[in-house]
Amino acid sequence: MLDIGPLELVALVVLAVLIFGPDKLPKMIQDVSRTLRKIRQFSESAKEDIRSELGPEFKDFEFEDLNPKTFVRKHVLDKDELGLKEIRNGFDLKAEMNEVADAVHGRTGDAASAGGAPSSSAAPADGGSPARPDLLKKRERPEPGERPPFDSDAT
Repeated sequence: MLDIGPLELVALVVLAVLIFGPDKLPKMIQDVSRTLRKIRQFSESAKEDIRSELGPEFKDFEFEDLNPKTFVRKHVLDKDELGLKEIRNGFDLKAEMNEVADAVHGRTGDAASAGGAPSSSAAPADGGSPARPDLLKKRERPEPGERPPFDSDAT
């Protein structure tokens, strides 16, 4: 009942008796219950008016569906007409990221599966400096005399 415990309910009753007095309390309870009943009737009649105005194609319309959480739960998560569960289960983030990294670095599928070494197209044309390091591959330690790769986000 509205998340009110028994001790809180007793405290509210005692407070109501102290504020309104034992002689006015029954009349106040009747007035409050009459007002709540009128509000409920008004809201039900408003709902029926809206349903009748929408027409017969909306006879199953529920006002609770207007709540965004309920709408998403009912129309997207419970029904799987779009095959979202299959898409979600078939999506491998690590494999997709590897494919994107290979495409960015210009590696072919054979070079990427053979150990991640960059292809010859990624090497410079003059043959001077080695190819850029693969920033997705973690190395234990840099080689002696080698500078670690520059991370602009870390500075």
